[in-house]
Amino acid sequence: MAAQKGKDLLIKIDMTGSGTFLTFAGLRATRISFNAETVDVTNMVSAGGWRELLAGTGVRSASISGSGVFLDDYTDERARQIFFAADIPDFQVIIPELGTLQGPFQITSLEYAGNYDGEATYEIALASGGEMTFTAAF
Repeated sequence: MAAQKGKDLLIKIDMTGSGTFLTFAGLRATRISFNAETVDVTNMVSAGGWRELLAGTGVRSASISGSGVFLDDYTDERARQIFFAADIPDFQVIIPELGTLQGPFQITSLEYAGNYDGEATYEIALASGGEMTFTAAF
């Protein structure tokens, strides 16, 4: 895979619950992380004393984070609404040259900051709350 522009990694939010996704405005940095817990089935007869894992089990999760500056009230208002209601709507993450991840996420952190001589900024963190789907770009 060739080098990609960081600005092409997008976090999108379902604005109405109807599948209408808009990109979070003002993002400067985004990150997605995939995790999988293991199920250890090692026992006294495991070959050579090596750990054995049970395939197809364990809890999988995804986490998303981003930070940026305020550019529009629409996506910011929707994020606050989701956070304070503890809703778990669908989000999309566009991963350049790979595809689109979509599924339910809960906003676990929403932070605001600003200096007297600078712009107001925000940081957001999300945790997966259900099954994810991945659609390849090609």
